[in-house]
Amino acid sequence: MDLFSALLIALVAGWALRMHDQRTRIALLGRHLKGLQIERLMETLTQGYTRAIHEASEARQIQVLESFAQAEHTVAAQAQSLADALQRESMQATRMSTLPVHIPYAERFLPVPTRDFRALLRIHAAGLRRTADNEEGWDAKTRAYHLSAELYLLQHSCHWFCKSRSVADARLMLRHQVTHQKVLDSVSGATRAAYRQWLQGTDRETP
Repeated sequence: MDLFSALLIALVAGWALRMHDQRTRIALLGRHLKGLQIERLMETLTQGYTRAIHEASEARQIQVLESFAQAEHTVAAQAQSLADALQRESMQATRMSTLPVHIPYAERFLPVPTRDFRALLRIHAAGLRRTADNEEGWDAKTRAYHLSAELYLLQHSCHWFCKSRSVADARLMLRHQVTHQKVLDSVSGATRAAYRQWLQGTDRETP
C-alpha cells in the first residue's frame, strides 16, 4: 500500500469516527432536551428583547421587556431540568475535551485536558435562575442584556459538547454576531467566576 492510499484510509477512518462520536453526543443531549422548549424560548426572548430596543419610547421598551417575565422564568426552570437530567449520565459520557478542534474520543483515550459537561450545565442553570429572579436588582434593560448573554453562553456550551469549541465559537459569531469572550464578559459575575473555575478545572466534579 502506498503512502497516499494509507493517508486516505486514515482520513476516512478519522472522519467516520468523528461523525460517530458527534452523533452519539448529539443523541445524548437531544434525548434530554426532548420535551423541553429551551431553544424556542431562547428565540422568543432574544427576538423580543431586540423588538423592545426598537420601541420609540423608553416606557414602551420597559413594558415590552417586562412582558417576558414568564418566559424568562420558564427557560430558567427548563435549564435546571436539563441540568438535573444530565446528572443521571456517567462522567465518561459527559466528558468534553478543551482542545479547540474535535478529536474523536480524545477525552477517553488520549491524555488531553477534559471537563464535565454536567458541571457546566449546573453553572448555566444557576446563572439563568439568578438572572430571571433578578437577584442583582437590575433594571429591565440590564436584566435582559445579562439574560441574553446567559442564554448565548448556554447555547455555546451545548455546541461545544456536541461538536467542538471552535465550532461553538463560529456558530456564536454567525448566529448572534458576538464573540465567546464578549458573551462571557456580559453574563453575571457569579456565572463568569464559576465558568472560569470550570474552564481551569478547579470546580468540583461528580463521579
